[in-house]
Amino acid sequence: MSYTSFDNVGLVKVLSFFQTHDSEYLSGQDLSDVLKISRVAVWKHIKKIQTLGYKIESKQKLGYRLIDNTEKLLPWEITRDLKTKLIGKRVYYFEEIDSTQNFAQNIAADKKENGTIIIAEKQTSGRGRLDRKWTSPKGGIWFSLIIHPKFDVSSSTLIPILSAVALSKSIKSVLDIETEVKWPNDITMNGKKVAGVLVDASFQTNSIDYLILGIGINFDIDAKKLEKRLTKTPNFYGIDSLRGKENKTPPKTLLKEFLLQFEKNLFQLDKGEKSTIVKEWTKRAAGIGKKITINTSNGKISGISQGIDNDGALKIKTKNETKKIYVGDVVLS
Repeated sequence: MSYTSFDNVGLVKVLSFFQTHDSEYLSGQDLSDVLKISRVAVWKHIKKIQTLGYKIESKQKLGYRLIDNTEKLLPWEITRDLKTKLIGKRVYYFEEIDSTQNFAQNIAADKKENGTIIIAEKQTSGRGRLDRKWTSPKGGIWFSLIIHPKFDVSSSTLIPILSAVALSKSIKSVLDIETEVKWPNDITMNGKKVAGVLVDASFQTNSIDYLILGIGINFDIDAKKLEKRLTKTPNFYGIDSLRGKENKTPPKTLLKEFLLQFEKNLFQLDKGEKSTIVKEWTKRAAGIGKKITINTSNGKISGISQGIDNDGALKIKTKNETKKIYVGDVVLS
């Protein structure tokens, strides 16, 4: 099952009418007259809407009434009242897909897909950094975001940094949870991973064709079950889930806030405000001033973390020098 933000017009018209009249019963005839579609079409749309997780009450002689919305990250739920100028205005939704990154790669070169997001309820072959598998069960927020940036290649290394800042800010704003950022691309809560960022890119000389961000958020997953499966994987340091049992915040609220915060940070990068982004990351960073070990392709490097520079490289002070690391995995000592 898949949907986009630019089709399914009849279904969305019926649903929107319910959502703007959610305290009223609406008869099939009323809906048919107002929306200028047949009663059979109205009935079919209502049945489909119910399969998407919306709760619609039906009473004889009164009609239908929407009593609860869905938690699915359906395209029209994202674009409705979205406050961004570009990011997230086009949406593809899949109930299940191999990888949102793979789908994004196939459409990213098209100029109209600038700002497009691809969402999956479940991924069968989700991918993390360095081609590691990213486990993506139901209950998470799994999506890819396509951008055609104005800045040059030298600024692209800050995309994971500004993305992590945007997500950390959004989690605080929506769920009132303090999180930390862990270089180069993780968001942690109580020392355990709750989200990660992957960036794929297409370059030409010193210009960027497009960037694709792959973002995975453990919004409401069974963290203990997932930890058992992943505990022996490389660089594993624990998993947590953001939404507690008593919290009824829908996932779309966090996703929409992230899209807004990300766009604001992207505008900062477009204007060359690298130091502002780095400062925001540093305020939330785990391990600065502490001894860390970094696993790199050339072996392990240990020293004192000194944060990042304006290119997003991690600075680490060893016994003899201060080194800049561009690719690696941090282990807090």
